[in-house]
Amino acid sequence: MSTYTNFNKSLEQRFIKYAKIDTQSDPNSPTCPSTLKQKNLGKELVQELLEIGVTDAEMDDNGYVYGTIPSNTNKPLPVIFFCSHMDTSPDCSGENVKPIIHDNYQGQDLILPDDNNIVIKLSEHKDLKHQIGNDIITASGTTLLGADNKAGLAEIMEAAAFLMRNPDVKHGTIKLLFTPDEEIGRGVDKADLKKLGADFGYTIDGETLGSIEDETFSADGAALKIYGVSTHPGFAKGKMESAIKILAEILDSLPKDTLTPEATHQKEGFIHPVSMNGQVEEAEAQFIIRDFTDEKLAEHGQFLEETVKKVMTKYPKSTYKINIKAQYRNMKQVLDQHPKIVQYGIEAIERVGVVAKQQSIRGGTDGSRLSYMGLPCPNIFAGEHAFHSKQEWVSVQDMKKAVQTIINIACIWEERG
Repeated sequence: MSTYTNFNKSLEQRFIKYAKIDTQSDPNSPTCPSTLKQKNLGKELVQELLEIGVTDAEMDDNGYVYGTIPSNTNKPLPVIFFCSHMDTSPDCSGENVKPIIHDNYQGQDLILPDDNNIVIKLSEHKDLKHQIGNDIITASGTTLLGADNKAGLAEIMEAAAFLMRNPDVKHGTIKLLFTPDEEIGRGVDKADLKKLGADFGYTIDGETLGSIEDETFSADGAALKIYGVSTHPGFAKGKMESAIKILAEILDSLPKDTLTPEATHQKEGFIHPVSMNGQVEEAEAQFIIRDFTDEKLAEHGQFLEETVKKVMTKYPKSTYKINIKAQYRNMKQVLDQHPKIVQYGIEAIERVGVVAKQQSIRGGTDGSRLSYMGLPCPNIFAGEHAFHSKQEWVSVQDMKKAVQTIINIACIWEERG
């Protein structure tokens, strides 16, 4: 069987090309994709797929890219898909990204040239200690890099090109899915699962080399509106109840040492206000609520509402509305019913010579929701680090191992078919 090699540094070139295309999504936009510029990358991916021989490659009106690598075996096998997202986070600029390759990293702090205050320190980025001698790609200091999730895109595309060039590597039908708007929680809102035509899959959107994530947060979103009493401030005594101040008091009443992202880790959940705005008469805040069990998630939502009620008793003329909606659920509940999907992912990683790390992720992926849409879907490492920030980085050597892992997954399902 042929083994993947990074021919003429095609992997780096592919990734850098994608990173330079601004695909930042916008949570305030009602359209799909939320930003039309995401389609610029979609068009590039379709063109590259057609060039390597994926004849049905296409992008639909909503910005989703689909393609098929045909089976080259006579065995009746399940249809696997591989998925990554095209958008980058709204948390940090993705415009005019300038990727830089730091060859043969030797443990030094990486000072980024366009802003010397942005330093990727070995003391703060523990995974860098495993990268001695490797080639690290960063941005230049004024933007994120976009390795989340353009590393995954480049890795899937490299694996697809390899499989199309090497018919001696046997595999079943493989579907490719590239999504918009994952970073704003809409990554599979309009995915055409009939067109995809797969049985299960793997997102390539994880962090550390060797990681496979079969467990995510369960997630709800909460919208809180406070309706206060407005009057002329010169004549407000005994009359005004400011919605802004009421909302501020509610936020101040939430725990500061627990149930908040900055004070939790591992499998501890939280209630996190992510935006707020308002005037004296009306103010609102958006929250995300997270935990690994649905029971604790419900408890957090109830705690938030009880906190609101308690504060509101001080303001008898004011009212509120709170709306809590499900966003996604812990995919482990689905994946535990299909153990081979995770087992073969672990084996694929270990065939690369890496110790597989089966773990949970304090976040969600497209795979979280796809699992509940009937397509079980764990998350495989892409090598991305410090995502959503100007300190984002990725290792070329880790990316190569991700490419080989994707190929190995396809081969293992064929071998066991």
